[in-house]
Amino acid sequence: MSRHILEQLDIAGQALRENLHRHDLDPTAREHMERAVSHVREAHIATNELGKARSVQRLVGDMEKVGHLLSKLRKQRQPGITVKPIRI
Repeated sequence: MSRHILEQLDIAGQALRENLHRHDLDPTAREHMERAVSHVREAHIATNELGKARSVQRLVGDMEKVGHLLSKLRKQRQPGITVKPIRI
């Protein structure tokens, strides 16, 4: 049973990651897909490594913290330095 779930999660993650490479993707859709990738990865961990996954609340909190940190870094960057977005 869990092998089938893991296979389905892998397929879902692959489809989401492929869509993130599209240049015509709406920013809101992109944000949802990026978050969905993180949830799929965490679901994979929860299914494959019992007791090692974060709760949904903790995952979302961690993602928000990273988002705030990246926002601060973008505001503080020095001229001539380019910060590339990090997908989570």
